[in-house]
Amino acid sequence: MDEITSITIAIIGGTGREGRGLAYRWARAGHTVLIGSRDPARAAETAQDIHSRLPGGAKVQGMSNEQAVRLCQVSALTVPYEAHRSTLEGLRETLQGKLLIDVTVPLVPLKVTRVQMPPAGSAAQEASQILGEGVQVAAAFHNISYKDLAEDTSEADCDVLVTGTSKEARQTTLSLVQAAGFTGWDAGPLENSVVLEGLTSVLRGINKKYGSNHAGIRITGVARPNDE
Repeated sequence: MDEITSITIAIIGGTGREGRGLAYRWARAGHTVLIGSRDPARAAETAQDIHSRLPGGAKVQGMSNEQAVRLCQVSALTVPYEAHRSTLEGLRETLQGKLLIDVTVPLVPLKVTRVQMPPAGSAAQEASQILGEGVQVAAAFHNISYKDLAEDTSEADCDVLVTGTSKEARQTTLSLVQAAGFTGWDAGPLENSVVLEGLTSVLRGINKKYGSNHAGIRITGVARPNDE
């Protein structure tokens, strides 16, 4: 798969564990990363922390969610599900014409090992309904542990399934999956994101039962895309 050139990526809700991990990996790959938050001061602190782990040329900045989205080409949504709708409604106009990668999983507190999907079918489908046709939506990174994202290994032993509202949305996201150091697979239209998101609860249950934080998935039986 061809790598995309350096772009500007906004991490909406980027001060959380998944947001930090993705920001670190994309900045390490040479992309400009904008850490977004409702608290710009906290975003700036997070950006500084990530920058301290990277070479001097790395480009990581912290700011408000709205400012980050306004300045980006691609955005990644990493907020908890309870903040999913309100965050998207607040950024709807700013996101128009951009690609949103939705990393959100509809986990219900105290029952996170049980699959419970929203009326729209999945969080990603809900995002598409909220944002409308002017925003391409992809779903990815649900089944990667935040611990694997934060580690310095070049590639964790876990694959990333990608769905999206168009082939172009999926291809761009797959390139960013590769840039983050993972093998990505085109898992088809956004409707299939119900499987990606639901798997997270299954993997959390496996982690809990077997005493791990690294349960993931791996596609077998076909040539791996990054090796082609």
